[in-house]
Amino acid sequence: MSLSGAAKRLIPMFDRVLVQRAEAITKTKGGIVIPEKSQGKVLHGTVIAVGPGSRNSQGDIVPLQIQVGDKVLLPEYGGTKVELEDNKEFHLFRETDILAKLE
Repeated sequence: MSLSGAAKRLIPMFDRVLVQRAEAITKTKGGIVIPEKSQGKVLHGTVIAVGPGSRNSQGDIVPLQIQVGDKVLLPEYGGTKVELEDNKEFHLFRETDILAKLE
């Protein structure tokens, strides 16, 4: 997967994770085009960038458990939509909002 220069320069703060949602299935195996309203919301994606981590009560940085390139399961609602200069859509989530890591 190639990323634009803008996505490479975007570094999330604290425990934020930048995710690119997977593409919705628009056509069946038989070639039937699925209407946009009938397509389900995509609830998984790929981690593009991660922040350094959050601070604990002693002021130490707690590193994230999610790394760049991980496939993750996302909540149905939440996150902040980010559109970069090449019209690609990404979402920022807190690490605690991400439901699971897919293997």
